[in-house]
Amino acid sequence: MDKQVLGILLPFAAFICVTYAIKLLVDARVRIKMLSTGGSAELIQSILLGEEQRHRQASLRWGIVLVFAAFGFGVTQLAGWTDINAGMIAVMTGAIGLGNLVFFTIARRIG
Repeated sequence: MDKQVLGILLPFAAFICVTYAIKLLVDARVRIKMLSTGGSAELIQSILLGEEQRHRQASLRWGIVLVFAAFGFGVTQLAGWTDINAGMIAVMTGAIGLGNLVFFTIARRIG
């Protein structure tokens, strides 16, 4: 891999990893505080179930969006576009937007 590309990607990846680690620590701290306050078991259970459902829907959303983004990349490859132009950006934006709309439709039917 080119050293210039590595010099750009490495700090970006490190930032993402550190940010995610901080998010995990904050979430764990909130759970510990919630359990230590002595709230009702039903309230804690409903909060944890809601959180689990949000995680599941986030996975579904990103799965759908990434599949449609892959479809958009496939269309640009099949069209033979090698330069970034307005058509390529339109296909990619449309594919990601369509993925979000499909997720919205599925989420409404589930919830």
